[in-house]
Amino acid sequence: MMKTKAVRLYGKADLRLEEFELPEIKDNEILAKVVCDSLCMSSFKASNQGADHKRVPQNVDQHPVIIGHEFAGELLEVGSKWAGQFKEGDKFSIQPALNYKEGPVGILSAPGYSYHHIGGDATYVVIPNEVMELGCLLPYKGEGFYPASLSEPLSCVIGAMHANYHTVPGSYVHNMEIVDGGKMALLAGVGPMGLAAINYVLHRKDRKPSLLVVTDIDQDRLDRAATLYTPDFAVSQGIELKYINTSKMKDPEKELKEISGNEGYNDVFVFAPVAPVIKQADAILGFDGCLNFFAGPSNPNFEASLNFYNVHYAYTHVVGTSGGNTDDMKEALDVMSKGLDPAGLVTHIGGMNAVIDATLSLPNIPGGKKLIYNHVEMPLTAISDFKKIGENNAVYCLLAEVCERNNGLWSVEAEELLLANAKALNY
Repeated sequence: MMKTKAVRLYGKADLRLEEFELPEIKDNEILAKVVCDSLCMSSFKASNQGADHKRVPQNVDQHPVIIGHEFAGELLEVGSKWAGQFKEGDKFSIQPALNYKEGPVGILSAPGYSYHHIGGDATYVVIPNEVMELGCLLPYKGEGFYPASLSEPLSCVIGAMHANYHTVPGSYVHNMEIVDGGKMALLAGVGPMGLAAINYVLHRKDRKPSLLVVTDIDQDRLDRAATLYTPDFAVSQGIELKYINTSKMKDPEKELKEISGNEGYNDVFVFAPVAPVIKQADAILGFDGCLNFFAGPSNPNFEASLNFYNVHYAYTHVVGTSGGNTDDMKEALDVMSKGLDPAGLVTHIGGMNAVIDATLSLPNIPGGKKLIYNHVEMPLTAISDFKKIGENNAVYCLLAEVCERNNGLWSVEAEELLLANAKALNY
């Protein structure tokens, strides 16, 4: 049997780091090593809601589940059923939204929420048969592991773009997708998922807006986004990109609409569950515009006003998306193989020992994605702090040098350095 160390959920805000034995794999299962997992706000919600969460089993207090669903690793042992399709040593990512009607909690079953032996915050896991049956075990052939871990959040914004729709006047045909050559706005758009959306829009080849406006009220985050995804690069891709601090505008709705040429925006994405932001999004929509409410609220009674006159007469559309499907994850892995580096999402690195505190405190930790290396012991550390800590620690000093060469970002080189020297961190 294989021992694993994992963070398991027992109930509301009850996470425990434990070591236990995994069962021997069946012929239709796969044993895997998890290298890294990126922490997600969805895990924060599940950890705080416990059995009240739709994906968490009712008996979680007696049969705890492993949390984490944005993970990547390496296959160690492949059951005979899958030996012709997968092999030992393959790198992988997993689509957690299985939509499997016979799972532990029904159709919403998902690794990271519903399973006893698979989740992202574990050193080793048993991948159940349904993951392979549903095509949700996805090979990753790129360098390193963290891009595969981040393919899940990237797939969420890919799915959001695909979910928007527009109509043909006089017909009942819905054209799925953003408007090619249209005007797009990302509101509260420089958090982790907003950055992923910017990155994807700028690297997309099949369709893209002519104008992309990204708003927020945090100037530091806007400035960082502008250095990662520059207006000059956007121009090279045929896109006019503007970063706007709406807290400095007297009348944000009026001024944002003026930037669009007073036509309004074809596609508006809301990345924060804040009622005034939703109202602002509604106000800047153009005719036949689509508002995508991406940021799922924790409050089941969350409400915001919407102009229903425009729903009727201006063909306003409203959709809500949160996750991508398997095809979206495949697209994420493909676009990364063609040059998209998701490292701009990551601002903190940590080890398995940091998972519990980081997950339960996630909304209060500034920055972007928190990337966990499961076989490492390391406090959750901002990449920007590596240099200071490196004054007294050789490993952090080396990590700081590598990240500085990469515009302050994480990289495959930094990942390899950390994994090779983890035992010498001496924090």
